[in-house]
Amino acid sequence: MNTVDDIDRLFRAGRSLGACPTLTLLLRRTIRDHLHRSRPEKILNVFQRIHLRFFRACGLASGRTSFASSRTAMSVRLLAAWAVVGLVWLLSLCTLCVSESTAMDIAILQSSDIPAYHEAVAGLKATGPIGAIYTEYDAQGDLELGKKLARKLRASNASLVVAVGLKAALAAKVEIVDVPIVYMMILDPLKHQLTAANMTGTLLEVPIDRQLKIMRTFLPTLHRLGTLYDPAKTSSWVKNAVLQAPISDFQLKGLPVEGEKEVPQQLRALLGDVEALWLMPDSTVLTNESLRFILDSALAHQIPVIGFSPEFTRLGALLSLSVNYGQVGRETGLLAKRILDGEQLLPLNPVPIDRFKITVNFKTAKFLGITFPKELMSFIDETY
Repeated sequence: MNTVDDIDRLFRAGRSLGACPTLTLLLRRTIRDHLHRSRPEKILNVFQRIHLRFFRACGLASGRTSFASSRTAMSVRLLAAWAVVGLVWLLSLCTLCVSESTAMDIAILQSSDIPAYHEAVAGLKATGPIGAIYTEYDAQGDLELGKKLARKLRASNASLVVAVGLKAALAAKVEIVDVPIVYMMILDPLKHQLTAANMTGTLLEVPIDRQLKIMRTFLPTLHRLGTLYDPAKTSSWVKNAVLQAPISDFQLKGLPVEGEKEVPQQLRALLGDVEALWLMPDSTVLTNESLRFILDSALAHQIPVIGFSPEFTRLGALLSLSVNYGQVGRETGLLAKRILDGEQLLPLNPVPIDRFKITVNFKTAKFLGITFPKELMSFIDETY
């Protein structure tokens, strides 16, 4: 038996509809009308709570009357009638005022099944449209499977698709053109041309200007920053950072690295000319083998390292600025809600995350002779 049948059953709970047949029929029709705009389960939940009181007030839930006199009976029935009228009006008002996103179906297409994505999806559900129904799909790291699932979503009743990870976003972009797509957990989405008219999302990295401001706050006496980068991968990032650095009273020097073997030589040249080393997501510069070498070399030169992952801080970097996956999901959920509620229109550039994670290694700070004011302690999320 489905929910609509359950609601009908509630109206047959009494032995007859004799007490208030017209009003009872009005209430029943009103509910059926609003079933098209709200979730039947919600209406069922409400009426399971009130139907006994209502029918008893009308003299329907029991075969015997509990009225002491005909005058009392008439008063109670009149009160019940007004209660039904008020209930019909209230039900109409509530279901009309509820955001359309309340009853929306949202499809979540994940690139793969990994803990980071789970954390982001949990955050999404915590702040997404109230009452939305979420259906999850896993592309298992396969772009072609992702496209197949996206075609399935295109034929479904999904009001919005959340793409988690790059492969999911690419598949959704190709196959879905008439449903809003919101992506998350993707580094540099514009580089991958995730710019369709029905698509937007949240950024996974801390914006350059925010990083520089935070570094200025924690390292007020330093001015010369250095970084290593592969021109084929992160040249635009470095150019942007060089332009923005002076705004926070920094000078940024970048040395190119076209292969992992060039890292030691370029690192030695850089450490002799800077006061802090700023690491960026560059797979040529940072590998499992080179990361340890970079951190040890910097500390040997008394140079603090600023990273982009708590793991870097744990391994010896002084400071790391990163995004929290749960926070990425929460802010993506808010973005999805604004889109479904009509408060945010597409197309839209990717939205930066407002809240970032700051981790500090106090052992490294002590080794380098760096101290932080007490007023900064409240901004630090994790320490090592």
